[in-house]
Amino acid sequence: MSNQSAERAFDALGDPMRRRIIERLSDGPRPVGELADALPIGRPAVSKHLRVLTNAGLVEYTPRGTRNLYALAPEGQRHLQQWLISMWDDTLQSFATYVDSVEKEQP
Repeated sequence: MSNQSAERAFDALGDPMRRRIIERLSDGPRPVGELADALPIGRPAVSKHLRVLTNAGLVEYTPRGTRNLYALAPEGQRHLQQWLISMWDDTLQSFATYVDSVEKEQP
């Protein structure tokens, strides 16, 4: 995932309502109306949040008759996971290097 894509995804997740939408979608695909019923905002606001999440690659939709079903985009989730793992690995490596240097300095 490019830095720009990661930034867009994390920016999208910076909004608490979008995180709640992601949580709701973790149980499976949902139409906008069902998401709106479970949230303290209306359908138009949910649609706007879904558009941001879709543009960030975190959510995808499938047309079903007269409505769209929204679901988590596996590829977007995988990219975020890989970015986090990479950052965590770098942090752990830096910590291990620091510990080794401190151990070498001790008598």
